[in-house]
Amino acid sequence: MSRAVTDLLSILDLEQIEVNLFRGQSPKSGWQRVFGGQVIGQALVAATRTVDGRHPHSLHCYFMLPGDPKVPIIYEVDRIRDGKSFTTRRVLAIQHGQAIFSMSASFHVEEDGFAHQAEMPKVPGPDELPSEEEVKGGLILKMPEPMRTYYERERPLEIRPVEINRYLSREPGEPRFHVWIKATGRLPDDPAIHQSVLAYASDMTLLDTSLIPHGRTVFEPEIQPASLDHAMWFHRPFRADEWLLYAQDTPSAGGARGLSRGLIFRQDGTLIASVAQEGLIRERRR
Repeated sequence: MSRAVTDLLSILDLEQIEVNLFRGQSPKSGWQRVFGGQVIGQALVAATRTVDGRHPHSLHCYFMLPGDPKVPIIYEVDRIRDGKSFTTRRVLAIQHGQAIFSMSASFHVEEDGFAHQAEMPKVPGPDELPSEEEVKGGLILKMPEPMRTYYERERPLEIRPVEINRYLSREPGEPRFHVWIKATGRLPDDPAIHQSVLAYASDMTLLDTSLIPHGRTVFEPEIQPASLDHAMWFHRPFRADEWLLYAQDTPSAGGARGLSRGLIFRQDGTLIASVAQEGLIRERRR
């Protein structure tokens, strides 16, 4: 298992400090604020640890303040309801005495029922795309400095963009983005870990998709990006250490906000999750 994956699992392994109270740490990465996916993943872990025998099927989040990576985050779980079929939890993330994030999550018993799904887009598979090692060996030299810094870090998730050329120019593109993602090492078999890792990953490229029609990226210093809200639905079992296609599109942007959506598929075409997010995409004033 890579060191980055070990670090991610450690970050998601919250310390319980009291009934319904958990403490999470941030990686010592030098970031100025906490990565939104980290807070989503940790909040989901906190909620899951108060639920027995049921898996999350949906979560809805709001980001209220930037997180401070230098101090722990306290997660307070409110056990809203334990019903016969559904369990509802609300999680508040607190730093410096203030709420920085809130999440509502719903858990469901396993049931049989009607089933259908969207078709997976026809795009090149992960083995047909440059690996991160190949990107570092060639394409990285053509990328802007913030992108190079991103690729040079050791990370717990490998990302292979289908439309990687969007990072090499400022040409406006079609309002969609496809990336293959997976953990860079084997994860434990516990489904809750895979759901939390995917929740973490779901925030990584979604906001950036809303800038594609404008030929811009969140890696530009002139862009002020921030996740505002985030919703996710889990449909079917999956492993986050196997390749998953994250098919994203952006139906609207305006008022310094961009809306992005995503469907996540297993490599065999099975739809396993859906995501939606609105984020701030403000151009900094000179």
